[in-house]
Amino acid sequence: MTRSRLAGAVLALALTAAAGCSSGESVDVGGAGDTGGGGAGGTLAAAIGGEPDQLDPHRTSAYYSFQVLENVYDTLVEPGADLRMGPSLATGWTTSGDQLTWTFTLREGVKFSDGSPLTSEDVAYSYNRIISEKLNQAYKFETVKSVTAPAPTTVVVTLTKPTPNLLANLGGFKGVAIVEKSNVESGAVKTRPVGSGPFAVAGYTSGDSVKLVRNDAYWGGRPKLDGVTFTFVKDPTVALQNLRGGEVQWTDNLPPQQVAALKGNGGGVTVESRPSTDYWYLALNQGRKPYDDVNVRRAIAFALDREAITKATKFGLAKPNQTAIPEGSSWYYEYAPYRHDPAQARQLLGQAGVRGLTMDLMVTSEYPETVTAAQVIAAQLKDVGITVRIRTLDFAQWLDEQGRSNFDAFMLGWLGNIDPDEFYYAQHRTGATFNFHKYSNPAVDKLLDAGRTETDPAARKRTYDQAAKQIVDDASYLYLYNPEVVQGWSKQVTGYQVRSDRAVRFRDVGLDR
Repeated sequence: MTRSRLAGAVLALALTAAAGCSSGESVDVGGAGDTGGGGAGGTLAAAIGGEPDQLDPHRTSAYYSFQVLENVYDTLVEPGADLRMGPSLATGWTTSGDQLTWTFTLREGVKFSDGSPLTSEDVAYSYNRIISEKLNQAYKFETVKSVTAPAPTTVVVTLTKPTPNLLANLGGFKGVAIVEKSNVESGAVKTRPVGSGPFAVAGYTSGDSVKLVRNDAYWGGRPKLDGVTFTFVKDPTVALQNLRGGEVQWTDNLPPQQVAALKGNGGGVTVESRPSTDYWYLALNQGRKPYDDVNVRRAIAFALDREAITKATKFGLAKPNQTAIPEGSSWYYEYAPYRHDPAQARQLLGQAGVRGLTMDLMVTSEYPETVTAAQVIAAQLKDVGITVRIRTLDFAQWLDEQGRSNFDAFMLGWLGNIDPDEFYYAQHRTGATFNFHKYSNPAVDKLLDAGRTETDPAARKRTYDQAAKQIVDDASYLYLYNPEVVQGWSKQVTGYQVRSDRAVRFRDVGLDR
């Protein structure tokens, strides 16, 4: 499948939606969202590639957690199928003339799955928890001066600077979900979270599954499904066998080498793909020698053959890219300074005085493409005199090692991006939340800070182009490719849509019997 125009269109629409609420503008979008097609009840079995590390939306950074939490929690606003930010718990909002005060009107009558009411106090608690405890998404609130709840259905967010991507920050994904204070304070949120979404967690068996049941009080309408059971299936071949055998009805863990054939003749299953807003990359630990030397990092960048890595891991379901944002996006910056050139790599290593280097490369078995890519990368780096020792961990261990910066290098992906800030800030700003590889460049810091508050789209694009160029020149990340989203489901499943942000939503899904 060729890269569609959708990726570019959705990013442009997301910015328009975020920046379009200009002086004094009021937005009222009180609809309850999409409604699905046919289908009856029953419990959907969904096979995902790994186990959540926990189910506290503010503390986890694992995609497997968010696949579950997408169906349990709500955000103030949320991206639609086109990634344009629209209503969720908020039905409308206004902005002040100076764009520093945003007033949100909440939907009335919303309840958490345990029956307690959800009010503006819960919204303020959720955001202030993220801010005060400096949790994973705190960087999204850096221009937020205060969050208050002057009335049960009114939330006021006061800013220190205009923030064109505020809506994306408040609703781009469930890492900024609205939580219940008592659920958090009891500690139950880690394994038995209470949200206001279409389903509630009924059970969590470590190493096996998370079981959801329908939330009959869901404000968006009673879901068709009785529940959803997420099973953890690491092996894509097994996930496909389970799908074909009827043990599961949905999976996103398909063997990439079989996708083309499955699309042509799925053998009773539907397989669809679409361009994503994701990128996959190699990060080198600049807190360790010799990776603090830009010549060493650039040498490794020249040693990589991205076409070969992409082919081996994705079988035509991705496009090589040396910057983060996918081609076709209105934010895309065309820049590819690193051709596959082993001779240039060896020359740069010589200039840096590096010979006989052994590099620890950390990957995770729960993202099999990292293991495959690591083997290809190891062969390519061997050609320039670098010995790669591949360290394969389960994802919980991987996250722990990453958090302690205990690696020479790692490979992973950054998933579900909407605004350009999400592609760069948390990963490359000095000291930022996900800057585990210790990159620091004051010029990049200045550009990324400016991009967050620039309200003119053209000027903002120029700012991010400059930042992207410098990040690539510094080899902060060695970008590899932009993949497609590929998912498969049984013919029984109705009302499901593949989304470019990888949000897995079952609220409108039914099962024909």
